[in-house]
Amino acid sequence: MTINRAAIFAALFLWAMLGRAAAEDVTLTSRDGSVEITGNLLSFDGEFYRVDTVYGVLTLDGTGVICDGPGCPDLTAFVAEVTFSGSRTMGEVLMPALVEAFAARNGFGIERKVTSDTEFSYLLTDLASGAEAARLGFRVTSTSEGFADLLANEADIVLSARPATPQEIALAREAGIGDLSNPRRSRIVALDAMVPVVAAANKLDGLTIQGLARVFSGEVENWTSLGGPDAPISLHLRDDASGISQDFVTRVLSLNDKELADGPTRHLSNAEVADAVAADTLAIGIVPYSALGNAEPLLIKGPCGMNSAAADRTIKTEDYPLTMPLFLYTPARRLPVLVREFLAYARSPAAQPVVGRAGFVDLRLEEVAVSGQGGRLMNAVDSAGGEVPLTELQRMVREMRGTERLSLSFRFLPGGTQLDAQSRSNVDVLAGHLERGRFDGRPMVFVGFSDGDGPAAANQRLALRRAEAVRREVLRAAPAADRDRLDLSVEAFGEAMPMACDETEWGKRINRRVEVWVAQR
Repeated sequence: MTINRAAIFAALFLWAMLGRAAAEDVTLTSRDGSVEITGNLLSFDGEFYRVDTVYGVLTLDGTGVICDGPGCPDLTAFVAEVTFSGSRTMGEVLMPALVEAFAARNGFGIERKVTSDTEFSYLLTDLASGAEAARLGFRVTSTSEGFADLLANEADIVLSARPATPQEIALAREAGIGDLSNPRRSRIVALDAMVPVVAAANKLDGLTIQGLARVFSGEVENWTSLGGPDAPISLHLRDDASGISQDFVTRVLSLNDKELADGPTRHLSNAEVADAVAADTLAIGIVPYSALGNAEPLLIKGPCGMNSAAADRTIKTEDYPLTMPLFLYTPARRLPVLVREFLAYARSPAAQPVVGRAGFVDLRLEEVAVSGQGGRLMNAVDSAGGEVPLTELQRMVREMRGTERLSLSFRFLPGGTQLDAQSRSNVDVLAGHLERGRFDGRPMVFVGFSDGDGPAAANQRLALRRAEAVRREVLRAAPAADRDRLDLSVEAFGEAMPMACDETEWGKRINRRVEVWVAQR
């Protein structure tokens, strides 16, 4: 769904007028009486007042001022309130699981109230006193609607199954919400993936990305082109406002210069897509990995014979090409303390089992032994040639011996060395483990790889520079790590171990990566 700029600004104008009319005057006086600020109270988060004054919008520490006036909140009865809006994929299962686990972990009573098919809320209460602590509201419709609610000040946090679009970023800046492209404005709380699916009785086992684009653009309309019966292909997708549909159009169709065919069957939920495809041998659809249901997932095939299947590990490492991080976007304003504590919990190690039980791919860091990497080594041997001689493969195997690969990788946005969103999140994940001492005394190597374009020597140098850059970013993100107990080095093997076919752009992107190998315990 395209966001209507005029409608957004009309909503913002209306909200601003109603907000000013409803806001009540307050006077905030410093405790020594030397400073006095008067204005309309915009919000209070339990710690800080946000006031619209003649000097502009000011944020003042509540412990340093005395509040007087009809708008002053009751400091002893403050209730944190926040509204989440956006992705149905996240809002129906993932977020409720996290909220309920957070409440149990922190000693809150919890009550869920459903107000409609798309809206519900949680009331958190202090078990000792019975006092209300927080009201968490949820609107679960689509990613686009979540951003529209944020822009209209009807939501505080967006549940997003895709990165914010350039248009949404521009509108947020104009609305004073902040720069949504800034990594501090978003956090990844779980991982998912777009998966093409068919019915179990369908004999198709996989498609190339280009083949998938041709099917959903309508260029391939009959199953005979895919080795099936003489019958039209039935296309199934989520509604056009959903994050997974928009991401699919952007990353599969647009990147292959295709447009979505007219008339695919649209569904309001991922379960509906999976059920419809599972019941029709002539259907193909796109669903999240977390919602496969009874549908049969297809491989993503490469023209060189390297195939990729969606699995927890391939999604964590981004070796599967259609990974789909799940984001929480926040505006550039303070949120209540309890809400900030919940956001911190959602990415913490304690929350990861909850994410996994909810059916999503969690952010837990796994260590994969060399014995579990046979497929990768086969690719290395099969792809060896004049530019990757046997001596280089032998050097790589010697370096791998006695190590385990971590289940995260670092990849880059097209045309540069800037890390993609999932990789930026991986920086924080790995930095957190370094600060907690998980790898103290265990040598760790950041290993760079490249695609096969260009001279091997130049690719080797570029891969090494990328490994150095990632190591530097991780250390910068881990100021509390004990440097004396860390042994972090860099290495590069350039083209030596491809994960996908260089004949495709997505294959080149997958091959351009930095892995992390750590000594076995």
